Parts: sequence; structure tokens; C-alpha cells
Amino acid sequence: MRIPRLSSGGVVARRVRCELPVNPLLGALLRRRCRTIAALLLLAAAHAVAQAGIEIVDDTGARLHLAAPPARIVSLSAGATEMLFAAGAGGRLVGVAEYSSEPAAARRIPRIGDALAVDIERVVALRPDVIVVWPGGNPAAHIERLARLGIPIYRHRITTLADLPDSLRRLGALAATRVQAETAAAAIEQRLQTLERRYTRASPPSALLQVWGRPIYTVGGGQVMSEALRLCGVRNVFADLRELSPVVSLEAVIKRDPQIIIAAAPPGMAAEWLAEWRRYPMLRAVRTKHLLSFEDQRLGRMGPSMLDATEALCRALNP
Repeated sequence: MRIPRLSSGGVVARRVRCELPVNPLLGALLRRRCRTIAALLLLAAAHAVAQAGIEIVDDTGARLHLAAPPARIVSLSAGATEMLFAAGAGGRLVGVAEYSSEPAAARRIPRIGDALAVDIERVVALRPDVIVVWPGGNPAAHIERLARLGIPIYRHRITTLADLPDSLRRLGALAATRVQAETAAAAIEQRLQTLERRYTRASPPSALLQVWGRPIYTVGGGQVMSEALRLCGVRNVFADLRELSPVVSLEAVIKRDPQIIIAAAPPGMAAEWLAEWRRYPMLRAVRTKHLLSFEDQRLGRMGPSMLDATEALCRALNP
């Protein structure tokens, strides 16, 4: 007969022997009691495991404890929404942030405000089992307020494209969808390796990635879009700047003289930005007509579609 015992790893079974007397009547009685004890111990062990629940580690290394895999999830960023779908947990989402447009199924989920202005009351009304937040975008005060309400908080953070696969795996652990998450993660790893092999250059040309017109906003070396440029075989001319999205002057651009200017603009605005650059023929990018319009807003989204946009950018830069 096996009766359970508890260990730090959960419930394990061990064999115990009920020593029974020779008397058959007494032996039958003790046998029934032994079985009853075993059943009670098994029930107690199962209850202890249920009480312990599961422990998950999020993208920041923080641990959170849940009674069971979440059935109701709220996402406070478009990137996290996309990642949850890729990890196989899209069907658990009951509320998402504005601009959650990828995949198409995300567009049908109720909105709870945008990343910077979360409707706390609406989030609470959805009765989520866990909230997936974006520490780099959601206001810290909102995250703290939700945490004080006793709702488990999972922090989703991606700083490089290389972070995507393991972030997917962690979300798969959260939602108990490890198989689908692993499939998606492995596919992304393969695509990243392909980009590295295909576009790596010994002497990459320099480029300005413009993300806003006036004032001129670009990306520093720590911004994930700077990594996208590198994967495409291009060097960010402002990679030495520590700010993620610095403002740069026209004089600074002229001094650094990029070989390529990329207008990563909102839809319909790239032509205006590039027309402005054509007023400065002293720039190499203008003289050689290496001015590129790129209006795919997924390039700044911290999810799998950013890789889709990066591949599109690479094709545009390497026709």
C-alpha cells in the first residue's frame, strides 16, 4: 500500500507495510483501518498542494504565487497582449490596453484604457486572476494601486529582441501553456538567427532612425529599435546616446552625417519628414537619395510583431 508524504518538491509516494496479525477477523479490521488512514493522508496531501498553488517568475525576476493557472487575465500593454496570444493564453484575456491590435482577435477584447491612463475601476470590475503590466510604460502609481488591492501582478518587460523567446516561455509557465509557448519561442529564435546570418556586415552603413519630426526624436543604443537596425546590417548613428528616445538637434545630425535617414513615422507623416530633410543637401543621405519611409508602427511594439516589422525593415534596407 502507498501512502503519501509531503516533501519540499510536493507530494511523493512511499510504500508502507501494515503488519497484520494472524487472526483473520482482526486482520480484516486493521486492513480497513490502514486503507482509511492512507486515504486520509492522500486527501491531506492533495489539500496541501492546492493550498501551495504555483509559483511563477516574471520578466523582472519577481516571484508571484497563484492558487492555479489564471483563467482571467488583464493586459496593460499592446505588447503584452500580443505576447499572451503567442504563448497560447489569448483566450484567457478579459481586458486589454488600447492599441492592442495584434493579432486580429485582440481587437474584440474590452479596453481598459491606454498604457498611460489605465481605468483602475474597470480593471477591478473584470475580476482578473492576474494583471500583466508593463513597468516601462504603465505608471508606477497605477501598478502599486492594483497590487495593494491584492490582485497578483506579473511584470512583462522586454528590452531586446533576444528577450522575446524567454519572455514567451515565462508567460507559458504562467498560463500553463508551455507547449505552445515553446513552439513560438523556438520559431522566434530561428528567425533571429536567420537575420544575424543574412545581414551582418563588416562595415555597416550609418543611419538615423527618426521617430518624431519636430523636435527630432531618434533612438539611443539601448532602445530595442537600435537593435533592429543592427540586425538589418546598419549602424545607429546615435547608438552612443544613453537615453532611449533622445531629442537631437539638426546640427548634431549634420555633424554625424548618416548615410541613411529612416523616417519611422506614424502613417501618413513620413513623406513630410523626408521632404524636410531634402532641404539639407550637405547630408550624404540626401545627396545619395538614401531616404527611407517606414511607417510600420509594429517596430516599436514589444511583441512578436516587432520581429515581423524588423524583417520588413531589413528588406527595405537591403533590396
